[in-house]
Amino acid sequence: MSKPLKQIHLAAHFPGVNNTTVWSDPAAGSHIEFSSFAHFAKTAERAKFDFLFLAEGLRLREQGGKIYDLDVVGRPDTFTILAALAAVTEHLGLTGTINSTFNEPYEVARQFASLDHLSDGRAAWNVVTSWDAFTGENFRRGGFLPQDERYSRAKEFLATTNELFDSWHGDEIVADQASGAFLTDAKAGAFVHQGQHFDIQGQFNVPRSPQGRPVIFQAGDSDEGREFAASSADAIFSRYSTLTEGQAFYTDVKSRLAKYGRRSDQLLILPAATFVLGDTDAEAEDLAKEVRRQQVSGATAIKHLEFVWNRDLSGYDPEGPLPDIDPDVSENHISKGRAQVRMYRDPLATAREWRERAAANNWSIRDLVIETGNRQAFIGSPSTVAKTINDFVQADASDGFILVPHITPTGLDPFADKVVPLLQEQGVFRTEYEGPTLRDHLGLAHPDEVREERAAS
Repeated sequence: MSKPLKQIHLAAHFPGVNNTTVWSDPAAGSHIEFSSFAHFAKTAERAKFDFLFLAEGLRLREQGGKIYDLDVVGRPDTFTILAALAAVTEHLGLTGTINSTFNEPYEVARQFASLDHLSDGRAAWNVVTSWDAFTGENFRRGGFLPQDERYSRAKEFLATTNELFDSWHGDEIVADQASGAFLTDAKAGAFVHQGQHFDIQGQFNVPRSPQGRPVIFQAGDSDEGREFAASSADAIFSRYSTLTEGQAFYTDVKSRLAKYGRRSDQLLILPAATFVLGDTDAEAEDLAKEVRRQQVSGATAIKHLEFVWNRDLSGYDPEGPLPDIDPDVSENHISKGRAQVRMYRDPLATAREWRERAAANNWSIRDLVIETGNRQAFIGSPSTVAKTINDFVQADASDGFILVPHITPTGLDPFADKVVPLLQEQGVFRTEYEGPTLRDHLGLAHPDEVREERAAS
């Protein structure tokens, strides 16, 4: 007996704060004007996507002490954008990355509870920590926390916000005009939290929101990050690009849920994925090569190589061979605010590997950066891309994908028009939204239902 087909979850990442976007393309639009966000969100909603996702840029990245201006460097405040999008959409979930290192639980809980009310239950929070002191300089506390302390603070931060969300039960407001009674409980919203990182008490001033709590996303890939997701998140992002790697990550994270009294379907695994569509697979492959060369200009290739070499390489020809000098392994890094720097923990070993690959393939600096910088990508005709996505999900390599187009704001349109209908025809993606909240879209129970289920077991 064959198992039933899994339903695919799809989301859209507005591609700011990264170099996926080809901002120099004639079709590209603004990354700050509201019309771009509105078009992107409306396209995602037209295609019946689960949610829109915004990443976060808390400081402009630098290279050699100057602002790195070769890709998209930042965006307006997340809550402002999501609140505005709540007014021009009806069903689409609204997910924002908010940092737990430099914020306070009361403030963040108040903002997300408000967004959940404004959107009628469509708010989601991607909980992240900050890893570098460079970003911390923008904040009054400054500095940064070691990894174990970051996750310790993040866990308590999330637990504290949950206490604030749960300080209202949802039945306190009666607003009886005849009797003049507004509340059934004068202590609604009262909370006390004393812990290692937070010692607060008072009354939370936003009543219970439609979802009870926002949907919680998590993006860490370390063992601590996977454990945090298994204990506390509703969905986790994945960066794995092959079927085998995806299946290994999927199995590992899902296997951690039981110890926290959770079922496999209570945590979704959603990798980010780029895509390039063509009328034929061959046309898409040619277009994908063109896109990659747009994304990695000669100047970008040199800057990327500097992430590893930690040296000024501006004198090198991007179409020429790799430097024969070794990377500088000193603590003071030429690139500031770049998460990619952490990927190359042994720069000398990376340099040796890259030289060997470049020599074997006759690659220039630019060729190498293009080949080593590929992310998960679906390339092909609409039917090929639809099949590949479905194959990943049915093989338990993911529960769906967060799509990152390379053109803003219209880059999602071809996927919505050409791939989504094919997935719908196969019966693996919705044709209509089945409920009003993001939890409904994702197949997640309300927190009160989960609490009651655990109490009964």
